[in-house]
Amino acid sequence: MTIQSAAPSTKNQILAVSLQKFAEDGYASTSLADIADAVGIAKSSLLHHFASKDVLYRAVVLESFVDWVDLVEEATAGPKQGWGQAERVIRAAFRFFEEHPEFVRLVRREALDGGPMLRDELTVLLKPLFERGASYLEREMDEGRLRRYDARQLLLTGYGAILSYLSDAPLIGGLLGEDPQSEPALAARREHVIAILKTAVAIDSIS
Repeated sequence: MTIQSAAPSTKNQILAVSLQKFAEDGYASTSLADIADAVGIAKSSLLHHFASKDVLYRAVVLESFVDWVDLVEEATAGPKQGWGQAERVIRAAFRFFEEHPEFVRLVRREALDGGPMLRDELTVLLKPLFERGASYLEREMDEGRLRRYDARQLLLTGYGAILSYLSDAPLIGGLLGEDPQSEPALAARREHVIAILKTAVAIDSIS
Protein backbone atom coordinates (compact mmCIF):
# COMPACT_ATOMS: atom_id res chain seq x y z
CA MET A 1 0.00 0.00 0.00
CA THR A 2 1.33 3.44 -0.95
CA ILE A 3 1.37 5.98 1.86
CA GLN A 4 1.02 9.55 0.71
CA SER A 5 2.35 12.38 2.81
CA ALA A 6 -0.27 14.81 4.03
CA ALA A 7 -0.62 18.00 2.05
CA PRO A 8 0.33 21.17 3.90
CA SER A 9 -2.57 22.82 5.68
CA THR A 10 -4.03 26.01 4.25
CA LYS A 11 -2.52 27.95 7.13
CA ASN A 12 0.96 26.57 6.43
CA GLN A 13 0.55 27.29 2.70
CA ILE A 14 -0.36 30.88 3.54
CA LEU A 15 2.72 31.23 5.75
CA ALA A 16 5.05 29.75 3.12
CA VAL A 17 3.72 31.92 0.29
CA SER A 18 3.70 35.01 2.51
CA LEU A 19 7.35 34.52 3.43
CA GLN A 20 8.27 34.37 -0.25
CA LYS A 21 6.14 37.40 -1.15
CA PHE A 22 7.31 39.57 1.73
CA ALA A 23 10.94 38.64 1.03
CA GLU A 24 10.67 39.43 -2.68
CA ASP A 25 8.48 42.54 -2.63
CA GLY A 26 8.62 43.88 0.92
CA TYR A 27 5.81 44.45 3.39
CA ALA A 28 4.41 47.63 1.84
CA SER A 29 4.29 46.25 -1.71
CA THR A 30 2.65 42.94 -0.80
CA SER A 31 -1.12 42.81 -0.46
CA LEU A 32 -3.30 40.16 1.14
CA ALA A 33 -4.97 39.76 -2.25
CA ASP A 34 -1.58 38.94 -3.81
CA ILE A 35 -0.96 36.26 -1.19
CA ALA A 36 -4.45 34.81 -1.44
CA ASP A 37 -4.18 34.58 -5.24
CA ALA A 38 -0.81 32.82 -4.98
CA VAL A 39 -2.20 30.31 -2.49
CA GLY A 40 -5.33 29.81 -4.58
CA ILE A 41 -7.87 30.91 -1.99
CA ALA A 42 -10.20 33.85 -1.51
CA LYS A 43 -9.00 36.82 0.53
CA SER A 44 -11.81 36.14 3.00
CA SER A 45 -10.40 32.65 3.58
CA LEU A 46 -6.98 34.12 4.30
CA LEU A 47 -8.53 36.53 6.81
CA HIS A 48 -10.13 33.57 8.54
CA HIS A 49 -6.61 32.43 9.49
CA PHE A 50 -4.92 35.83 9.89
CA ALA A 51 -6.96 38.88 10.85
CA SER A 52 -4.72 41.41 9.07
CA LYS A 53 -1.54 41.79 7.03
CA ASP A 54 0.30 42.91 10.16
CA VAL A 55 -0.76 39.77 12.05
CA LEU A 56 0.29 37.60 9.11
CA TYR A 57 3.64 39.31 8.75
CA ARG A 58 4.46 38.80 12.41
CA ALA A 59 3.44 35.14 12.21
CA VAL A 60 5.78 34.63 9.22
CA VAL A 61 8.78 36.17 10.98
CA LEU A 62 8.16 34.53 14.35
CA GLU A 63 7.68 31.07 12.84
CA SER A 64 11.12 31.28 11.23
CA PHE A 65 12.57 32.50 14.52
CA VAL A 66 11.27 29.36 16.26
CA ASP A 67 13.31 27.23 13.82
CA TRP A 68 16.42 29.25 14.73
CA VAL A 69 15.88 28.78 18.48
CA ASP A 70 15.47 25.02 17.98
CA LEU A 71 18.79 24.84 16.11
CA VAL A 72 20.57 26.85 18.81
CA GLU A 73 19.22 24.57 21.53
CA GLU A 74 20.39 21.54 19.56
CA ALA A 75 23.83 23.07 19.02
CA THR A 76 24.30 23.88 22.71
CA ALA A 77 23.25 20.46 23.96
CA GLY A 78 26.83 19.11 23.90
CA PRO A 79 29.88 19.90 26.05
CA LYS A 80 29.78 23.56 27.06
CA GLN A 81 33.44 24.52 27.00
CA GLY A 82 35.94 26.10 24.65
CA TRP A 83 35.81 26.48 20.90
CA GLY A 84 33.78 23.31 20.31
CA GLN A 85 30.47 24.78 21.39
CA ALA A 86 31.14 28.06 19.60
CA GLU A 87 31.75 26.15 16.38
CA ARG A 88 28.54 24.16 16.76
CA VAL A 89 26.54 27.38 17.08
CA ILE A 90 28.26 28.89 14.02
CA ARG A 91 27.45 25.78 11.99
CA ALA A 92 23.84 25.97 13.22
CA ALA A 93 23.68 29.59 12.07
CA PHE A 94 24.98 28.69 8.61
CA ARG A 95 22.51 25.81 8.41
CA PHE A 96 19.58 28.03 9.38
CA PHE A 97 20.35 30.83 6.94
CA GLU A 98 21.21 28.40 4.12
CA GLU A 99 17.89 26.59 4.62
CA HIS A 100 15.88 29.82 4.96
CA PRO A 101 17.00 32.08 2.07
CA GLU A 102 13.67 33.94 2.04
CA PHE A 103 14.10 34.75 5.72
CA VAL A 104 17.54 36.18 4.97
CA ARG A 105 16.03 38.58 2.44
CA LEU A 106 13.19 39.42 4.81
CA VAL A 107 15.57 40.31 7.63
CA ARG A 108 17.65 42.44 5.28
CA ARG A 109 14.53 44.28 4.14
CA GLU A 110 13.50 44.87 7.75
CA ALA A 111 16.93 46.28 8.54
CA LEU A 112 17.02 48.58 5.52
CA ASP A 113 13.42 49.76 5.84
CA GLY A 114 13.52 50.17 9.62
CA GLY A 115 10.61 47.78 10.00
CA PRO A 116 8.92 47.36 13.38
CA MET A 117 9.65 43.64 13.68
CA LEU A 118 13.41 44.06 14.09
CA ARG A 119 13.03 47.09 16.32
CA ASP A 120 10.40 45.58 18.59
CA GLU A 121 9.46 41.90 18.70
CA LEU A 122 12.62 40.36 17.24
CA THR A 123 14.85 42.48 19.43
CA VAL A 124 13.00 41.25 22.50
CA LEU A 125 13.25 37.64 21.33
CA LEU A 126 16.86 37.75 20.16
CA LYS A 127 18.29 39.75 23.07
CA PRO A 128 18.30 36.78 25.52
CA LEU A 129 20.11 34.60 22.96
CA PHE A 130 22.58 37.38 22.24
CA GLU A 131 23.34 37.91 25.93
CA ARG A 132 23.56 34.17 26.50
CA GLY A 133 26.16 33.91 23.74
CA ALA A 134 28.10 36.89 25.08
CA SER A 135 28.06 35.45 28.61
CA TYR A 136 29.36 32.12 27.34
CA LEU A 137 32.23 33.76 25.44
CA GLU A 138 33.15 35.97 28.39
CA ARG A 139 33.17 33.01 30.76
CA GLU A 140 35.36 30.97 28.46
CA MET A 141 37.73 33.93 28.04
CA ASP A 142 37.89 34.38 31.81
CA GLU A 143 38.73 30.68 32.19
CA GLY A 144 41.48 30.95 29.57
CA ARG A 145 39.78 28.61 27.12
CA LEU A 146 39.25 31.32 24.48
CA ARG A 147 41.36 34.32 23.59
CA ARG A 148 40.22 37.69 24.90
CA TYR A 149 38.00 39.82 22.64
CA ASP A 150 34.94 41.98 23.11
CA ALA A 151 32.33 39.20 23.24
CA ARG A 152 29.48 41.24 21.78
CA GLN A 153 31.58 42.56 18.92
CA LEU A 154 32.69 38.99 18.22
CA LEU A 155 29.08 37.86 17.96
CA LEU A 156 28.28 40.73 15.59
CA THR A 157 31.31 39.82 13.46
CA GLY A 158 30.12 36.24 13.11
CA TYR A 159 26.57 37.36 12.35
CA GLY A 160 27.74 39.74 9.64
CA ALA A 161 30.11 37.23 8.07
CA ILE A 162 27.27 34.75 7.63
CA LEU A 163 24.28 36.93 6.82
CA SER A 164 25.96 39.40 4.45
CA TYR A 165 27.31 36.60 2.25
CA LEU A 166 23.83 35.12 1.79
CA SER A 167 21.88 38.38 1.55
CA ASP A 168 24.31 39.83 -1.02
CA ALA A 169 24.45 36.63 -3.08
CA PRO A 170 23.82 38.29 -6.49
CA LEU A 171 26.74 40.70 -6.02
CA ILE A 172 29.01 38.03 -4.59
CA GLY A 173 28.16 35.72 -7.48
CA GLY A 174 29.40 38.36 -9.89
CA LEU A 175 32.61 38.82 -7.92
CA LEU A 176 33.34 35.11 -7.65
CA GLY A 177 32.12 34.10 -11.08
CA GLU A 178 30.07 31.24 -9.65
CA ASP A 179 26.78 30.59 -7.91
CA PRO A 180 27.50 31.57 -4.28
CA GLN A 181 24.59 29.45 -3.09
CA SER A 182 25.74 26.22 -4.71
CA GLU A 183 26.70 23.47 -2.28
CA PRO A 184 30.46 23.76 -2.99
CA ALA A 185 30.42 27.55 -2.63
CA LEU A 186 28.40 27.43 0.60
CA ALA A 187 30.71 24.80 2.04
CA ALA A 188 33.78 26.84 1.11
CA ARG A 189 32.33 29.95 2.75
CA ARG A 190 31.25 28.04 5.86
CA GLU A 191 34.64 26.43 6.41
CA HIS A 192 36.48 29.69 5.68
CA VAL A 193 34.52 31.68 8.27
CA ILE A 194 34.89 28.92 10.85
CA ALA A 195 38.63 28.67 10.21
CA ILE A 196 39.11 32.44 10.55
CA LEU A 197 37.15 32.64 13.79
CA LYS A 198 38.86 29.56 15.20
CA THR A 199 42.29 31.01 14.44
CA ALA A 200 41.26 34.20 16.17
CA VAL A 201 39.79 32.84 19.39
CA ALA A 202 40.57 29.15 19.94
CA ILE A 203 43.30 28.00 22.29
CA ASP A 204 44.80 25.07 20.39
CA SER A 205 45.30 22.74 23.32
CA ILE A 206 41.66 22.89 24.43
CA SER A 207 39.74 23.74 21.26
